[in-house]
Amino acid sequence: MSPTVFRERGFRFFFFSREEPRIHIHVHCGHGEARFWLEPQVRVAENYGLTDSDLRTVRSLIKEHEDEIRDAWRKHFGR
Repeated sequence: MSPTVFRERGFRFFFFSREEPRIHIHVHCGHGEARFWLEPQVRVAENYGLTDSDLRTVRSLIKEHEDEIRDAWRKHFGR
């Protein structure tokens, strides 16, 4: 199961169930995907095909939606 948290600018932000407990978010678009840690700060954990420009945009969107992501994480994982 991978619930979508939000979609914006052609990116889908979502979680994978049954993953590690450290808060993070996955992002996917037509030409790549990545995973970002939210703790201790927002940063790229893995990148598969996103450009530097994409990564900057995604990081900015994560920071903009950080409270929403954290709320969705707690609701989905019960933590």
